[in-house]
Amino acid sequence: MEPTRSRVPFVRRLAVPGGRDGRLMLVVAVIDKIGTGLWTGAATLYFLYVAHLSVAQIGLLMGLSGILGIAGPPLAGRLADRFPVTRILLGAQLARGAALLALLTTDDYALLVLFSALGALPDRASSVLTKLFAARVAGPHRIRYQAIQRTAANIGWAVGAAGAAAALTVGTTASYQALLLANVASYVVIGALTLRCAEPPAPSRVVAGQSSPTGTPRTPSGHSGAPAKAATPWRDRRYLAFTGSEIWLFLDDSILQVGFPLWIVHATDAPVGLAPLVLVLNSVLVIALQVPLSRFGETRAAARRLLVPIGAALLTGGVALAASAGGGPWFATGAVVLAAVAFTLAEILHSIASWELSIALAPGEAQGAYLGVHGLAQSAQRSLGPVVVGIAVGVGPFAWPVLGATLVAACLVQHRLVRPTAVAEPRVDAPAH
Repeated sequence: MEPTRSRVPFVRRLAVPGGRDGRLMLVVAVIDKIGTGLWTGAATLYFLYVAHLSVAQIGLLMGLSGILGIAGPPLAGRLADRFPVTRILLGAQLARGAALLALLTTDDYALLVLFSALGALPDRASSVLTKLFAARVAGPHRIRYQAIQRTAANIGWAVGAAGAAAALTVGTTASYQALLLANVASYVVIGALTLRCAEPPAPSRVVAGQSSPTGTPRTPSGHSGAPAKAATPWRDRRYLAFTGSEIWLFLDDSILQVGFPLWIVHATDAPVGLAPLVLVLNSVLVIALQVPLSRFGETRAAARRLLVPIGAALLTGGVALAASAGGGPWFATGAVVLAAVAFTLAEILHSIASWELSIALAPGEAQGAYLGVHGLAQSAQRSLGPVVVGIAVGVGPFAWPVLGATLVAACLVQHRLVRPTAVAEPRVDAPAH
């Protein structure tokens, strides 16, 4: 039976779990996103106006970088099961800064591709390492920590993007270089802060049969004796299938970032200025709702139940986007806004469910390796998502309900995969309320 959850006061829910280290890593996340927001909006323009690359060359550069970046999450997860996660995270942060700084040293296309690809690898790895640190330091309160962290990260991203917009009004080579250097500086700062974080207990690197300082069993079974052979996600069919379904459910990112702007411009009578406002609305809703809604996914069973409203929101968003092509400006605007709200709600709920299920389904002795494999879902979506969304835009209104129904099917598949009878019950960090 699932333990009874007492209602947690909202003020307590705003407190950051994990003590001092949890708060430090939250600051790391905010500074990281500020730096990323500063550079992301300027990266394409830097390659265009400073490095003097063609649009085709920029597209190839980013595509090749994305392909190499896919290897980051599983590599980072594997290393985190063997070495301190804070030290690996520090290395990833410094590698990101070094690769970015190297862009200033050349305008040779081959070297720019190489440096961008080398930066993509630790960039994707750092997201998994941050998640793993949060899962270990926050323990049973990991969902609340994730919600607070995601809210803070969105605020940081917005601050960075606003700073980039102001700097880009200058439009000089020096302004682009300044944004790049600001992001490099952010990596140095978060590296220094990461050094101040204590290493959280790791079930995969402790002696079997003993307990961690937080009372967490050293092995999944909790028995003394020689450590059991570590599990591998590559032979866990259920976890691989779960990760495969996650690729589809992460599509909300490409739909919001790529699909909405293209659809608004090419298929509706809504004003073009609505496109950036959709992203503003998305950020506002995430900041406002992420923490309050996190209480609905604090256990594996609760996270599984969220898959039903996630599917409903995705289907609603698809139908609303299709409808937006059939009316005048006011109707189209209303339909687009409804679709944006629906997809954002799906994004918020899925981030909660995905975080909990990806950890709950991972055995403690191979937690890093499993979360690394799960990180492949987001990496794959970043590469494949824009293609899928671009096809939907090209096909026309009928494609959106079909895509929505496909995402509902992915929710149903995942709902079955994570059912209680299909998952081993012992947990190394089960919530205790």
